[in-house]
Amino acid sequence: MRNFIIRTITAVFFVAAIVSCFLRPEAMIFLFTLVTGLTIWEFTGLVNDRGDVTVNQMISTVAGVFFFLAMAGYCSGITSASVFIPYLVTLIYLMVAELYLKQEDPVNDWAYTMMSQLYIALPFSLLNVLAFQSDADGVHFVWSIPLSVFIFLWINDAGAYICGSLLGRHKLFPRISPGKSWEGSIGGGVLVVIVAVLVWHLSEQYAQNPLGLSAIEWAGQGLVVVVFGTWGDLVESLFKRTLGIKDSGHILPGHGGMLDRFDSTLMAVPAAVVYLYTLTVI
Repeated sequence: MRNFIIRTITAVFFVAAIVSCFLRPEAMIFLFTLVTGLTIWEFTGLVNDRGDVTVNQMISTVAGVFFFLAMAGYCSGITSASVFIPYLVTLIYLMVAELYLKQEDPVNDWAYTMMSQLYIALPFSLLNVLAFQSDADGVHFVWSIPLSVFIFLWINDAGAYICGSLLGRHKLFPRISPGKSWEGSIGGGVLVVIVAVLVWHLSEQYAQNPLGLSAIEWAGQGLVVVVFGTWGDLVESLFKRTLGIKDSGHILPGHGGMLDRFDSTLMAVPAAVVYLYTLTVI
């Protein structure tokens, strides 16, 4: 019971922080700059615990945070594309540095260093692509699109848990995550589609549909988030199994670490960007 209470309190504060941060662009940038830094720091700390890996934790974290801020500046129209040059220079340094460090397995070091940027920094940075939309009148902050990704992920988790507990018989991916079932995943997906149509209705009613998405397109985004969010969860489970750990950290009481909390987000956000961009070019 005590653990349930702790989990509930943490979840309430977590949801409140995510929802409220999208009320202002400055709040969103601040929160996810912090999230990006903490997640990369956690990831690099975990891989450094392996005996054959040595990743520069500080530089990798600073690089990822800078990339998020650079993407925010570029997408909001504050800075030009030249803002990414220091980040590219840092990546080159992290590659070249292995020539002089004489590590036992530099390939592993390179792989995990670049993974911290591709797996964590890039997905979080793409939130800025969803949040800042440009038109003939300039660049505008749009809260409904990025927030919908998190709402769909939360609804999917709740629906999958309920349907899986009541109806779950067939394992979705027993080798990696024995607790997930096909029934739970399908139930979560159906619930997300229903919520997505409701989001469309509300966005039309309150003029918060900046991309002009139809009900079917909103439902499509919901399904994209469900599928790739589930894969994101499985990817992190495989990562933890490879390292032989149960939780990625303990920073969130009752919920584990940053990777445990944002695992689905790391694949759902890039997928949402690709999906929405595809809708604009076809």
